[in-house]
Amino acid sequence: MLVPIDYFCTIKTAVLKPKKIVITGGPGTGKSSIIHELEATGFHCFHEVIRSMTLQAKKQVDPDAMVTNPLAFVSDPYQFNHELLHGRLQHFHQASEITQAVVFYDRGIPDVLAYMDFFRQPYGNEFEAACLEHRYDKVLLLPPWEDIYVSDNERLESFEEALQIHQYLSDTYKRFGYTPESVPEGTVRERAAHILQELTREQYL
Repeated sequence: MLVPIDYFCTIKTAVLKPKKIVITGGPGTGKSSIIHELEATGFHCFHEVIRSMTLQAKKQVDPDAMVTNPLAFVSDPYQFNHELLHGRLQHFHQASEITQAVVFYDRGIPDVLAYMDFFRQPYGNEFEAACLEHRYDKVLLLPPWEDIYVSDNERLESFEEALQIHQYLSDTYKRFGYTPESVPEGTVRERAAHILQELTREQYL
């Protein structure tokens, strides 16, 4: 039986640096909804940076030409990814300023490489070094869920592409030594409560 999420509203203050928890998954898996639920409960959450970048990229091309992720149509994919990497690194370092036991990330640094691999885009050692040198404490990987999948102005992938991206994400995180943990289907509140229960069981909270 799930403990109500309100149980976790009193957040333990971190004496040391907070544990860094990544919530990732293919597009349309409910990541951002869970992040918003955790944030509403009082946890510090770093939001996905690519959605605002996608909006900006859309202004530079013919909207009718866009059928997938911006990495496939921006004029300079490498520069786009470099800026994305920089944004994720900024979020990583900003966690040291947070006085809570845990912080949550809507996607992590390895996501950049997973998407670049999916689109067959090359990257240099700088990208791999960023993954190796900046380590998260736990990675939660949300599985594809067709019933809740919806495309929108910033999420341009088909569900079939989302399935493929899920595998690339899983493979990439494993390549960098992580063991991604799945989050079961359920309401947003149930999934957030499940995450907090698991973190409590593992004494992160």
